[in-house]
Amino acid sequence: MSEKMTGAKYFARLLEAYGVTHVFFMDAVLRRALAEMEDTKIMRVLGHSEKGVGYMADGYARISGKPGLCFAQSVGAANLAASLQDPYLGHSPVIAMTGRHVSAMQYRNSYQEVDHAPLYAPVTKFHGQMEVIEQMPHLIRQAFREATSGTPRPVHLDVAGFTGDAITPLEINQPIDVDSAHTIYPAFRPAPDARVVQQAVDAIAKSKRPVIIGDRGVTISQAGSAMCALGERIGAPVTTTLDAKSMILETHPLFRGMVGTYGRSCTNHIVDEADLIIYLGSNTSDHTTAGWTMPKSGTPIIQIDIDPVELGRNYPNTIGMLCDVRTGLEVLTKAVQGSQHDDWLAYTKKLVDDWWQEQAVDLNRQASPIRPQQLCRMLTEVLPSNAIVVADTGYSALWSGNFVEMRHPGQTFIRAAGSLGWSFPAAIGAKAAAPDRPVICFTGDGGFSYHLPELETARRCGLKTITIVNNNHCLSQGLKNLNIAYGSREQGRKSECYVYLETDFAKIAQSFDCFGITVEKPGDFKAAFAAALASELPAVIDVKTEFAYQAEMAWIPGAK
Repeated sequence: MSEKMTGAKYFARLLEAYGVTHVFFMDAVLRRALAEMEDTKIMRVLGHSEKGVGYMADGYARISGKPGLCFAQSVGAANLAASLQDPYLGHSPVIAMTGRHVSAMQYRNSYQEVDHAPLYAPVTKFHGQMEVIEQMPHLIRQAFREATSGTPRPVHLDVAGFTGDAITPLEINQPIDVDSAHTIYPAFRPAPDARVVQQAVDAIAKSKRPVIIGDRGVTISQAGSAMCALGERIGAPVTTTLDAKSMILETHPLFRGMVGTYGRSCTNHIVDEADLIIYLGSNTSDHTTAGWTMPKSGTPIIQIDIDPVELGRNYPNTIGMLCDVRTGLEVLTKAVQGSQHDDWLAYTKKLVDDWWQEQAVDLNRQASPIRPQQLCRMLTEVLPSNAIVVADTGYSALWSGNFVEMRHPGQTFIRAAGSLGWSFPAAIGAKAAAPDRPVICFTGDGGFSYHLPELETARRCGLKTITIVNNNHCLSQGLKNLNIAYGSREQGRKSECYVYLETDFAKIAQSFDCFGITVEKPGDFKAAFAAALASELPAVIDVKTEFAYQAEMAWIPGAK
């Protein structure tokens, strides 16, 4: 049944019907709709920057399994567009809405007007302009449809009016119709073609050294159990990228670690020696393949993905199974003959065991200053069994991805697709999606500084996160290449290019009426984490780590 109401009321009710629990926004935008949300179950989260609220929506989407919504007025549209690069690359369904001057004011030098479409084109699946009230039902439904279908990615709607309020006062008489399939993602789980499944079965039967590589598509499809089942069925070691890290317990007997540029040397060696690679939900990026140096050229490949464009994109010798990853795995596991590769499994396990032995000195080190590996090991030991770990990009992803272990089935790991500073606002969004779970942000001083004001957001909105700052007061990841750039030059003022002042993030947290504590000695971390966990406030643990400490990058084929 339909009911006459304002566009603002219709907008609020339709979002509620789609299961939206939070919207993240920067003033001033859609004020009438936000006012109407007071009569719904939707929580309105006002942030301090457009990028911040975009990242919050991303973190919310990745944890909730539902689209995350973020709003900004016309002048903030460019900033909001910048925030969508990470969910676009990370395959996250974020719905961004912005105001846009009405048609009569466009192309006339209206206040702060720029064309939004070119800004959003590279980072969205769909861009629509809502210029009349009659478009509202269709375009909102289309936004959810686009965001959740196939490979989930952001979409963008421009709503008429500088603040998006040109049409919301108008009346509409339309039913609150919801496409129920598109309230979550993946919206559909198509099955693979039987002929291609048989090709995959034949390839597996010929293999003596198969390796499974799970990527972000495994996480999107929640295909962890199905991935493990295939590994157990065919006797294959299971590896993942950082984007599927929590899809298999790191204590699982088949798990062989993280692969790629931010992976482990032992795992990359395993992929290099494989005679069959089974890619699950992977776009076979340069990070996953270490610049397409592994697997070896000519290695047979099975690739399971919901996006047909990705099948064989980088490897022409690919058997491409077009389907939902979990569905495809279930079909393939039933079809394939069970096999054992005991020697291969034993060999790959020894590579991993030897790698851990090489890390033992740094992991078990008790001296100060603290090293990042130590910090990650200490976090592993205290991490709650239902914790969500949200990691920044760069060294934060490398350290936490390789050394913070997921030992319990209720633990989750997500990381930035590439945007430094993403992790803290994303952690706020993750907490909104999972209020009963501990959310731990793992970042560095450089990354945390991007969005420090969102501490106030977390405090005001009661979104209690724990942020662990690997604080070495510099951007250490770039130091190696900076040294190369300097070459034989005198060092001069090189520090200007990577060193920050020593900052007391605990004191900053306290100034926002949050919990803040500093850790300088390894023996103090456990108590500090317990205090942060027990606090009723958003918490920051400022861990003073070794200045400019360099990570050992993973071995890649052909590397010196």
